[in-house]
Amino acid sequence: MPEKLVALRLRMVKDQIVARGIRDSQIVRAMEIIPRHKFVPYTKPLYAYGDGPLPIGQGQTISQPYITAYMTELLQLRPSDRVLEVGTGSGYQAALLSCVCKEVFSMEIIAAHSARARKVLEELQYTNVHLRLGDGRQGWAEAAPFDRIIVTAAARDRVPPALLQQLGADGRLVIPLGKTVYSQRLLVYSRRDDQLIEEEDLAVRFVPLVEGGDGNLSRKAGVP
Repeated sequence: MPEKLVALRLRMVKDQIVARGIRDSQIVRAMEIIPRHKFVPYTKPLYAYGDGPLPIGQGQTISQPYITAYMTELLQLRPSDRVLEVGTGSGYQAALLSCVCKEVFSMEIIAAHSARARKVLEELQYTNVHLRLGDGRQGWAEAAPFDRIIVTAAARDRVPPALLQQLGADGRLVIPLGKTVYSQRLLVYSRRDDQLIEEEDLAVRFVPLVEGGDGNLSRKAGVP
């Protein structure tokens, strides 16, 4: 089984990632290594490398592999970057980010998802990922500013103001925006010379940002 899963993972990267135009070699290499099947609790391991999103419980999903890679590439990550992720979910996106940048600060509003993601990330020893349980729309003020911000659920009609405030100089923010799954677009915001530039990208379908929260606990993955 392990050899079969490795073969499926390499095929996923070749057919779904590279063949569709992802060129960042660090992203490609990371996706070849990260065991995606560890991040899909309700799916048979063999299905983890299919071309589509998968359920992770409580109405949430792990994104299609290509979308994960595409959004990561849009960030234009550098090795020194500190990245805020809103929507830890399964933890897979955080694992990918951790392979390409210096530090990841990932927020999740659903306690069960945050706890499970922490467990998997610790087991796989992604020690540069920091996790917080709380409302990601408020960002992570103590750790700001961030070089890059990625939101993995759809805001209805605007970017949460706190996230724009916490985006550093020359920063980039990637977020899906739209009131329904049929009207969502992926937007990229770049901060240049104190100006915020908005670019609209492809149509997407994401679960909506969840409001409220279970708490505000933080911990570094891999540290007791």
